[in-house]
Amino acid sequence: MPTSPHKKTGFSTRAIHFGYTPAQHQGALVPPIYTSATYAFPDAAYGGRCFAGTEPGYFYTRVGNPTLALLEARLASLEEGAGAVVFGSGMGAVTATLWSMLEQGDEVLADLTLYGCTFAFLNHGLTRFGVTVRHVDMTDPAKVAQAMGPKTRVVYLESPANPNMRLVDIAAVCTIAHAGGARVVVDNTYCTPYLQQPLCLGADVSVHSMTKYLGGHGDLMAGAAIFADAELAQRVRVFGLKDMTGAVMSAQDAHLVMRGLKTLTLRMDRHCQSAQKVAELLQAHAATAVVHFPGLPTFAQHDLAKRQMRQFGGMVAFELKGGLQAGIRFMDALQLVTRAVSLGDAETLAQHPASMTHATYTLEERQAHGISEGLVRLSVGLEDMDDLLADIQQALDQADKA
Repeated sequence: MPTSPHKKTGFSTRAIHFGYTPAQHQGALVPPIYTSATYAFPDAAYGGRCFAGTEPGYFYTRVGNPTLALLEARLASLEEGAGAVVFGSGMGAVTATLWSMLEQGDEVLADLTLYGCTFAFLNHGLTRFGVTVRHVDMTDPAKVAQAMGPKTRVVYLESPANPNMRLVDIAAVCTIAHAGGARVVVDNTYCTPYLQQPLCLGADVSVHSMTKYLGGHGDLMAGAAIFADAELAQRVRVFGLKDMTGAVMSAQDAHLVMRGLKTLTLRMDRHCQSAQKVAELLQAHAATAVVHFPGLPTFAQHDLAKRQMRQFGGMVAFELKGGLQAGIRFMDALQLVTRAVSLGDAETLAQHPASMTHATYTLEERQAHGISEGLVRLSVGLEDMDDLLADIQQALDQADKA
């Protein structure tokens, strides 16, 4: 992992500079992109030591690459972790990490609400290989304590949860899980390390879809896992990534993520400010039944959000009084806001989770896991505030006309 003179500097400084000194790269201000798949050895013995793991060095990009290594060092610094591994997608990060932490007969305790593909991997994937998956409402830490069993090895959660914004008290759940001998994995995609640092709250792993806010521009696909334990990070690299998934990130995409990191704090500040205004507009409109946004004082977990998040994020979920049909009318009436899945882009995006990102759940599963048929999810972008609010206002008016 690259060393850095910037360990004691602030978050934005590390996001821009950590792990890289231009003077060591012929003065290049922007880190070079290493596209090589393989690397030459000075002699056969060196190559043997690299493959044996007794010599640090690069020998094949599926295991390590200088461009990826710089991004990993920067992410570990931003999350206050001991190590990081990057992947070709967010699901690559989730699957490689869990494959490396579980064996046949083990159990995963997962929160009620998860991203659709994570839910599918746990319930339709891992269970085929002898891993038990149980879901529990982790908004109540007492229920986590009651659900812990002798075979529970991993406690998995998102906070805020995709798509309905439920929060989990990460520190409380980590205390319970560790007492039972389990490790905690937190999907931190919605917050990024700028808004929330799960490892500082006791988590063992923080995973991200870097396709979202960390990349920030909707032009790449990437994932990351950051670890409190360097040995676990190495196991995920040489087993979960190298052998089980092969979900390797390209050097070009690593370069784009590092470019995105340079403006992360500026973008997240704007996302958060705009989302607050959007949530307040939604809450004030007569067509709206409920708004799920941690920054609203009426949000049930507002106090928890203030404790464990720096700001309240750029994601807003809501339901209209007319239910599913009103939600569809709202989405179809949008003119500036884009109808699309994903999140964290410069553009504001609207989607219907039940028919899109969470269609992997059955109707009964969605009902049991807190994902209503009428829920609409907004990823609030970076457009001018007046333009964005005007579009949402007119779409709400149209939805309320039926």
